[in-house]
Amino acid sequence: MRKSRRSCRFWLCFLVLLSGSSLGAAHAQDLKSFEQRITTKVLPNGLTLILCERHDAPVFSYTTFIDAGDVNDPAGESGLAHMFEHLAFKGTSQIGTTDYAAEKVALAKVEAANAAYEAEYLKPVGRDPKKLEELHKQFVAAQKAAEKYVIPNQFTEVAERNGAHALNATTGLDETEYFWSMPENRLELWAWLESSRLRDAVPREFYKERDVVMEERRMRTDSNPIGRLIEQFLATAYVAHPYGRSSVGWPSELSQISATEAMAFHRKYYVGGNIVVVIVGDVSNADLPMLEKYFSRVPGGSKPEEMTTVEPKQFAEKSVVIREQTQPFYIEGYHRPSYRDPDDAVYDAISDIMSNGRVSRLYRSLVEQQQIAAEAEGFSPFPGEKYPSLFAFYAVPLPGHTTAEMRTAIHKEIDKLKTTDVTDAELQMYKTRARADLLRGLADNQGLANSLAEYQTRYGDWRQLFLQLDRVDKVTKADIRRVANQVFVDTNRTSAEIETKAAPANAQNGGGL
Repeated sequence: MRKSRRSCRFWLCFLVLLSGSSLGAAHAQDLKSFEQRITTKVLPNGLTLILCERHDAPVFSYTTFIDAGDVNDPAGESGLAHMFEHLAFKGTSQIGTTDYAAEKVALAKVEAANAAYEAEYLKPVGRDPKKLEELHKQFVAAQKAAEKYVIPNQFTEVAERNGAHALNATTGLDETEYFWSMPENRLELWAWLESSRLRDAVPREFYKERDVVMEERRMRTDSNPIGRLIEQFLATAYVAHPYGRSSVGWPSELSQISATEAMAFHRKYYVGGNIVVVIVGDVSNADLPMLEKYFSRVPGGSKPEEMTTVEPKQFAEKSVVIREQTQPFYIEGYHRPSYRDPDDAVYDAISDIMSNGRVSRLYRSLVEQQQIAAEAEGFSPFPGEKYPSLFAFYAVPLPGHTTAEMRTAIHKEIDKLKTTDVTDAELQMYKTRARADLLRGLADNQGLANSLAEYQTRYGDWRQLFLQLDRVDKVTKADIRRVANQVFVDTNRTSAEIETKAAPANAQNGGGL
């Protein structure tokens, strides 16, 4: 079962306990119920609208799902998808500006100044320091001139002033999502706001926002030992596919992406055929004409071409070791197929049995019994799921224990999967939890909107959200042994570790002479 964000509410979980009902019968009834309340409409521009009626309260939640994320960043422009997510909150030609006609001219001057500055900066030889300094001054001055027309945060303020709650967005490797909740009597305002930023984005304050993302990178990666380790781990595990690139962006590329490049990304990926919008809550089919009016204005276009790069088979074990004065950490990963593989539910079963809670195998072995680790888990897929990814295991050693011990202990647990069937109780617990997780997700408007959008995009039919339980129910002990033996082999393994480096002797002695 695919791991979507899920709520913690539980009112639908009673279905898990339906006495005498088979897994198939229970979820078939749920699917039939949802089919009666869900309307799917593909607009002439290719955009898919999905409405799910829930009239429990006068509110609605929505998810706009763009089938493009960090993996779609053009070569040399890593971080671009994330940058555009930030840009989407800067407003439109009607929101966030005092005079868009004048601002548009000013923004063009910013781009011209940036292009001139970068052309000089990127010269391999013959760079003129004085000219570079002058061009930078002109670039800064052009930004200040454009900022005079900006009404900061107006898009967000308009939404929140009208009841928007949990207004946010996220850029993943595979997708970009925008979401919030709102009173139902603001549905038309929301439709105007959301459709406007999809079709009429303005690269406002782009370079200021680029500095914000650069700071995010410094905090999440450059100043974080585990962040640096994971970045190197993925760069080592992948030799061809973009999953191996930095998701936040390599510093040299992120610092040079431009508003012009961001708008080109928008024109390519923010088109009707690449967008699914799901609204869940106090809405009905009577709202469709109004929604069509606004979202039909989004530029039309079919899905961009699928990525053709395929990661070649790994034929030798690879490793990364970082030595520094910090907490030791161990992670290893094995290449696995994408979510479309027939064994996708088997990988989920392995993850659940190895890592789900205090009864899981890794926790019981490394944390409770051997008492060598503070944490130990396995998870999959990583770092994305749309394309072939990794099944990863990690452990954090307790003081006095080493990453080598973590590696050995993890491999012993993996070997048990290969040689001995999991128990009936373990397998049944996985299936019960999978069903409960699905039902918890259905209980929350936002969680349901997220899941419907994801499954509509990934499978072309939101009903697969329910039909996934068939695949869960069919997982057997033999499947788990077979997949473990196929995938968890040393030639398919990439490992990475932080090995604690001893402090210099003078530091240990207080730095005295």
